[in-house]
Amino acid sequence: MSNGAWVAAVDACVAAVDIGGSGLRVQVLRGRQTGPVRTAPGVRIQPGGIDVPTLALAARGLLAQVLEDGAPDVVVWSMRGLLFLADRDEVLRTVRSTLRAARTVVVSDAVANLVGALGGLRPGAVVAAGTGAVAFGTDFAETWRRVDGWGHVLGDVGSAAWLGLEGLRAALRAHDGLPSGSRALLRSSTAAFGEPATWPRQVMNAPDAPERLAEFAPAVADAAATDPVCADLCTRGGEGLGDALLAAAAGLPDPVLAATGGVLGATPVREALEQRLARDGRALTAAEGSALDGARLLGAHLVETGGLPTHASYLLIG
Repeated sequence: MSNGAWVAAVDACVAAVDIGGSGLRVQVLRGRQTGPVRTAPGVRIQPGGIDVPTLALAARGLLAQVLEDGAPDVVVWSMRGLLFLADRDEVLRTVRSTLRAARTVVVSDAVANLVGALGGLRPGAVVAAGTGAVAFGTDFAETWRRVDGWGHVLGDVGSAAWLGLEGLRAALRAHDGLPSGSRALLRSSTAAFGEPATWPRQVMNAPDAPERLAEFAPAVADAAATDPVCADLCTRGGEGLGDALLAAAAGLPDPVLAATGGVLGATPVREALEQRLARDGRALTAAEGSALDGARLLGAHLVETGGLPTHASYLLIG
Protein backbone atom coordinates (compact mmCIF):
# COMPACT_ATOMS: atom_id res chain seq x y z
CA MET A 1 0.00 0.00 0.00
CA SER A 2 1.39 3.44 -0.92
CA ASN A 3 2.08 6.16 1.60
CA GLY A 4 -0.76 8.22 0.18
CA ALA A 5 -3.16 5.32 0.68
CA TRP A 6 -2.04 5.03 4.31
CA VAL A 7 -2.65 8.72 4.90
CA ALA A 8 -6.10 8.36 3.38
CA ALA A 9 -6.95 5.33 5.54
CA VAL A 10 -8.59 7.35 8.31
CA ASP A 11 -10.58 4.32 9.41
CA ALA A 12 -7.55 2.02 9.52
CA CYS A 13 -7.45 -0.46 12.38
CA VAL A 14 -4.37 -0.30 14.62
CA ALA A 15 -3.66 -3.03 17.17
CA ALA A 16 -1.34 -1.94 19.97
CA VAL A 17 0.29 -4.81 21.85
CA ASP A 18 2.47 -4.27 24.91
CA ILE A 19 4.19 -7.16 26.66
CA GLY A 20 5.88 -6.89 30.02
CA GLY A 21 6.45 -9.01 33.07
CA SER A 22 3.08 -8.10 34.53
CA GLY A 23 1.05 -9.05 31.48
CA LEU A 24 0.25 -8.85 27.78
CA ARG A 25 -2.10 -5.99 26.91
CA VAL A 26 -3.90 -5.37 23.64
CA GLN A 27 -5.91 -2.35 22.55
CA VAL A 28 -7.45 -1.60 19.16
CA LEU A 29 -7.64 1.86 17.63
CA ARG A 30 -10.01 2.37 14.71
CA GLY A 31 -10.01 5.89 13.34
CA ARG A 32 -9.95 7.95 16.53
CA GLN A 33 -11.90 5.46 18.62
CA THR A 34 -10.02 3.26 21.09
CA GLY A 35 -11.41 0.00 22.34
CA PRO A 36 -11.08 -1.61 25.77
CA VAL A 37 -7.78 -3.05 26.97
CA ARG A 38 -7.69 -6.85 26.91
CA THR A 39 -5.08 -8.79 28.85
CA ALA A 40 -3.29 -12.14 29.02
CA PRO A 41 -0.22 -13.42 30.93
CA GLY A 42 3.00 -11.64 29.97
CA VAL A 43 6.64 -12.54 29.42
CA ARG A 44 8.03 -15.68 30.97
CA ILE A 45 11.75 -16.08 30.40
CA GLN A 46 12.66 -19.62 29.32
CA PRO A 47 16.17 -21.09 28.98
CA GLY A 48 16.13 -20.16 25.29
CA GLY A 49 14.78 -16.64 25.87
CA ILE A 50 11.25 -15.31 25.39
CA ASP A 51 8.64 -17.62 23.87
CA VAL A 52 7.41 -15.20 21.21
CA PRO A 53 5.20 -17.67 19.28
CA THR A 54 3.10 -18.35 22.38
CA LEU A 55 2.74 -14.64 23.06
CA ALA A 56 1.76 -13.97 19.46
CA LEU A 57 -0.93 -16.65 19.61
CA ALA A 58 -2.25 -15.13 22.84
CA ALA A 59 -2.40 -11.71 21.20
CA ARG A 60 -4.19 -13.17 18.18
CA GLY A 61 -6.76 -14.72 20.49
CA LEU A 62 -7.42 -11.36 22.15
CA LEU A 63 -7.74 -9.64 18.78
CA ALA A 64 -10.20 -12.28 17.60
CA GLN A 65 -12.52 -11.16 20.38
CA VAL A 66 -12.86 -7.68 18.87
CA LEU A 67 -12.09 -8.13 15.14
CA GLU A 68 -14.18 -10.30 12.86
CA ASP A 69 -11.22 -11.62 10.90
CA GLY A 70 -8.65 -10.91 13.64
CA ALA A 71 -6.36 -9.11 11.18
CA PRO A 72 -5.74 -5.38 11.80
CA ASP A 73 -4.19 -2.99 9.28
CA VAL A 74 -1.28 -2.19 11.60
CA VAL A 75 0.18 -4.05 14.57
CA VAL A 76 2.65 -2.33 16.88
CA TRP A 77 4.32 -4.95 19.07
CA SER A 78 6.07 -3.45 22.12
CA MET A 79 8.05 -6.02 24.11
CA ARG A 80 10.22 -6.19 27.16
CA GLY A 81 13.49 -8.02 26.54
CA LEU A 82 13.61 -7.32 22.80
CA LEU A 83 17.30 -6.45 22.84
CA PHE A 84 18.67 -9.38 24.85
CA LEU A 85 16.13 -12.18 25.16
CA ALA A 86 14.88 -12.56 21.59
CA ASP A 87 16.04 -12.41 17.98
CA ARG A 88 14.54 -9.14 16.73
CA ASP A 89 14.20 -10.24 13.12
CA GLU A 90 12.57 -13.48 14.21
CA VAL A 91 10.16 -11.55 16.43
CA LEU A 92 9.16 -9.45 13.42
CA ARG A 93 8.61 -12.54 11.26
CA THR A 94 6.62 -14.33 13.96
CA VAL A 95 4.37 -11.39 14.76
CA ARG A 96 3.80 -10.64 11.08
CA SER A 97 2.86 -14.23 10.22
CA THR A 98 0.71 -14.80 13.31
CA LEU A 99 -1.24 -11.54 13.48
CA ARG A 100 -1.38 -11.08 9.69
CA ALA A 101 -1.45 -7.27 9.69
CA ALA A 102 -0.73 -5.31 6.53
CA ARG A 103 2.08 -3.50 8.39
CA THR A 104 3.92 -4.77 11.45
CA VAL A 105 6.05 -2.68 13.81
CA VAL A 106 8.25 -4.32 16.47
CA VAL A 107 9.57 -1.91 19.06
CA SER A 108 11.44 -2.09 22.34
CA ASP A 109 9.22 -1.31 25.31
CA ALA A 110 11.75 1.41 26.16
CA VAL A 111 10.75 3.30 23.00
CA ALA A 112 7.04 2.69 23.56
CA ASN A 113 7.39 3.95 27.13
CA LEU A 114 9.00 7.15 25.89
CA VAL A 115 6.38 7.81 23.21
CA GLY A 116 3.57 7.10 25.64
CA ALA A 117 5.05 9.24 28.40
CA LEU A 118 5.66 12.22 26.11
CA GLY A 119 2.41 11.84 24.17
CA GLY A 120 4.09 11.43 20.78
CA LEU A 121 7.38 11.26 18.93
CA ARG A 122 9.11 14.06 20.85
CA PRO A 123 12.80 14.19 21.81
CA GLY A 124 13.28 13.34 25.45
CA ALA A 125 14.05 10.63 27.95
CA VAL A 126 12.02 8.38 30.21
CA VAL A 127 12.78 5.92 32.95
CA ALA A 128 10.28 3.09 33.26
CA ALA A 129 10.25 1.32 36.61
CA GLY A 130 7.91 -1.65 36.80
CA THR A 131 8.93 -5.27 37.30
CA GLY A 132 12.16 -4.26 35.55
CA ALA A 133 13.72 -0.84 34.99
CA VAL A 134 15.11 0.81 31.88
CA ALA A 135 15.83 4.39 30.86
CA PHE A 136 15.73 5.51 27.26
CA GLY A 137 16.46 8.77 25.47
CA THR A 138 16.19 9.67 21.80
CA ASP A 139 15.68 12.45 19.30
CA PHE A 140 14.31 9.84 16.84
CA ALA A 141 17.18 10.65 14.51
CA GLU A 142 20.82 10.37 15.53
CA THR A 143 20.59 9.57 19.24
CA TRP A 144 19.05 6.37 20.60
CA ARG A 145 20.36 5.66 24.10
CA ARG A 146 19.28 2.92 26.51
CA VAL A 147 20.53 2.73 30.11
CA ASP A 148 20.11 -0.36 32.33
CA GLY A 149 17.34 -2.80 31.49
CA TRP A 150 19.83 -5.60 32.15
CA GLY A 151 17.37 -7.75 34.08
CA HIS A 152 16.97 -8.41 37.80
CA VAL A 153 20.16 -10.46 38.10
CA LEU A 154 22.53 -7.94 36.51
CA GLY A 155 20.76 -4.59 36.89
CA ASP A 156 17.28 -3.05 36.75
CA VAL A 157 18.23 -0.81 39.68
CA GLY A 158 15.15 0.77 41.24
CA SER A 159 12.72 -1.70 39.72
CA ALA A 160 10.17 -3.65 41.72
CA ALA A 161 12.17 -6.86 41.22
CA TRP A 162 15.36 -5.11 42.36
CA LEU A 163 13.64 -3.69 45.44
CA GLY A 164 12.14 -7.07 46.30
CA LEU A 165 15.49 -8.81 45.84
CA GLU A 166 17.33 -6.27 47.98
CA GLY A 167 14.61 -6.67 50.60
CA LEU A 168 15.14 -10.42 50.71
CA ARG A 169 18.88 -9.91 50.99
CA ALA A 170 18.34 -7.62 53.99
CA ALA A 171 16.00 -10.20 55.51
CA LEU A 172 18.63 -12.92 55.12
CA ARG A 173 21.25 -10.71 56.76
CA ALA A 174 18.94 -10.45 59.75
CA HIS A 175 18.39 -14.23 59.65
CA ASP A 176 22.16 -14.79 59.69
CA GLY A 177 22.82 -12.20 62.40
CA LEU A 178 24.80 -9.94 60.06
CA PRO A 179 24.93 -6.13 60.14
CA SER A 180 22.40 -4.04 58.21
CA GLY A 181 19.77 -6.75 58.29
CA SER A 182 16.09 -6.03 58.81
CA ARG A 183 14.05 -8.02 61.31
CA ALA A 184 10.88 -6.42 59.95
CA LEU A 185 11.67 -7.66 56.44
CA LEU A 186 12.55 -11.11 57.77
CA ARG A 187 9.08 -11.36 59.27
CA SER A 188 7.25 -10.10 56.20
CA SER A 189 9.34 -12.12 53.74
CA THR A 190 8.85 -15.32 55.73
CA ALA A 191 5.12 -14.72 55.63
CA ALA A 192 5.30 -14.15 51.85
CA PHE A 193 7.81 -16.82 50.77
CA GLY A 194 7.96 -19.36 53.57
CA GLU A 195 11.11 -20.50 55.32
CA PRO A 196 14.34 -18.85 54.06
CA ALA A 197 15.78 -22.21 53.01
CA THR A 198 13.17 -22.33 50.23
CA TRP A 199 13.94 -18.86 48.83
CA PRO A 200 16.86 -19.69 46.49
CA ARG A 201 14.77 -22.10 44.46
CA GLN A 202 11.89 -19.62 44.28
CA VAL A 203 13.90 -16.62 43.11
CA MET A 204 16.74 -18.29 41.21
CA ASN A 205 15.17 -21.17 39.29
CA ALA A 206 11.55 -20.18 38.76
CA PRO A 207 10.68 -18.71 35.34
CA ASP A 208 8.53 -16.10 37.07
CA ALA A 209 11.24 -15.11 39.56
CA PRO A 210 11.22 -11.39 38.59
CA GLU A 211 7.47 -11.22 39.15
CA ARG A 212 7.73 -13.00 42.52
CA LEU A 213 10.40 -10.56 43.62
CA ALA A 214 8.37 -7.60 42.37
CA GLU A 215 5.40 -8.68 44.46
CA PHE A 216 7.53 -8.20 47.58
CA ALA A 217 8.55 -4.64 46.70
CA PRO A 218 5.48 -3.01 48.35
CA ALA A 219 6.44 -4.58 51.68
CA VAL A 220 9.84 -2.88 51.47
CA ALA A 221 8.34 0.49 50.53
CA ASP A 222 5.62 0.28 53.19
CA ALA A 223 8.20 -0.34 55.92
CA ALA A 224 10.42 2.57 54.88
CA ALA A 225 8.75 5.01 57.27
CA THR A 226 9.83 3.00 60.33
CA ASP A 227 12.71 0.79 59.20
CA PRO A 228 15.97 2.54 58.27
CA VAL A 229 17.14 -0.41 56.15
CA CYS A 230 14.00 -0.19 54.01
CA ALA A 231 14.31 3.58 53.82
CA ASP A 232 17.87 3.23 52.55
CA LEU A 233 16.82 0.68 49.92
CA CYS A 234 14.09 3.00 48.63
CA THR A 235 16.54 5.91 48.50
CA ARG A 236 19.09 3.83 46.60
CA GLY A 237 16.41 2.66 44.19
CA GLY A 238 15.10 6.15 43.48
CA GLU A 239 18.58 7.59 43.04
CA GLY A 240 19.46 4.72 40.71
CA LEU A 241 16.44 5.54 38.56
CA GLY A 242 17.50 9.19 38.50
CA ASP A 243 21.05 8.32 37.50
CA ALA A 244 19.76 6.15 34.66
CA LEU A 245 17.38 8.83 33.43
CA LEU A 246 20.06 11.51 33.38
CA ALA A 247 22.47 9.20 31.57
CA ALA A 248 19.82 8.37 28.95
CA ALA A 249 19.19 12.09 28.37
CA ALA A 250 22.88 12.98 28.02
CA GLY A 251 23.61 14.82 24.78
CA LEU A 252 20.00 15.68 24.00
CA PRO A 253 19.37 19.44 23.85
CA ASP A 254 16.98 20.47 26.65
CA PRO A 255 15.22 17.08 26.77
CA VAL A 256 11.86 16.49 28.42
CA LEU A 257 12.28 14.03 31.31
CA ALA A 258 9.55 11.67 32.43
CA ALA A 259 9.12 8.59 34.59
CA THR A 260 6.56 5.80 34.50
CA GLY A 261 5.85 2.52 36.23
CA GLY A 262 4.25 1.13 39.33
CA VAL A 263 7.33 1.55 41.53
CA LEU A 264 6.82 5.32 41.38
CA GLY A 265 3.68 4.83 43.43
CA ALA A 266 6.03 4.22 46.37
CA THR A 267 6.51 7.70 47.82
CA PRO A 268 10.06 7.19 49.18
CA VAL A 269 11.28 5.91 45.82
CA ARG A 270 9.71 8.72 43.82
CA GLU A 271 10.97 11.37 46.25
CA ALA A 272 14.52 10.02 45.98
CA LEU A 273 14.25 10.11 42.18
CA GLU A 274 13.01 13.71 42.19
CA GLN A 275 15.72 14.80 44.63
CA ARG A 276 18.40 13.19 42.47
CA LEU A 277 17.20 15.16 39.44
CA ALA A 278 16.94 18.36 41.47
CA ARG A 279 20.64 18.12 42.35
CA ASP A 280 21.30 18.47 38.60
CA GLY A 281 18.78 21.28 38.23
CA ARG A 282 16.27 19.03 36.45
CA ALA A 283 12.66 18.08 37.09
CA LEU A 284 10.18 15.50 35.88
CA THR A 285 7.39 16.27 33.45
CA ALA A 286 4.21 14.36 34.23
CA ALA A 287 3.93 11.29 32.03
CA GLU A 288 0.95 11.35 29.70
CA GLY A 289 0.61 7.63 29.16
CA SER A 290 2.05 4.13 29.26
CA ALA A 291 3.90 1.83 26.85
CA LEU A 292 0.55 0.62 25.52
CA ASP A 293 -0.37 4.23 24.76
CA GLY A 294 3.00 4.62 23.08
CA ALA A 295 2.41 1.58 20.88
CA ARG A 296 -0.98 2.97 19.88
CA LEU A 297 0.52 6.39 19.10
CA LEU A 298 3.25 4.80 16.96
CA GLY A 299 0.60 2.95 14.99
CA ALA A 300 -1.45 6.09 14.51
CA HIS A 301 1.66 7.96 13.35
CA LEU A 302 2.37 5.25 10.78
CA VAL A 303 -1.20 5.44 9.47
CA GLU A 304 -1.22 9.24 9.30
CA THR A 305 2.23 9.79 7.80
CA GLY A 306 3.07 6.52 6.09
CA GLY A 307 6.31 6.01 8.01
CA LEU A 308 8.21 5.91 11.28
CA PRO A 309 11.80 6.52 12.31
CA THR A 310 13.53 3.13 12.35
CA HIS A 311 16.47 1.67 14.23
CA ALA A 312 18.00 -1.77 13.79
CA SER A 313 17.83 -2.50 17.52
CA TYR A 314 14.87 -0.52 18.81
CA LEU A 315 12.25 -0.11 16.06
CA LEU A 316 11.68 -2.37 13.05
CA ILE A 317 8.95 -2.26 10.41
CA GLY A 318 7.79 -5.12 8.22
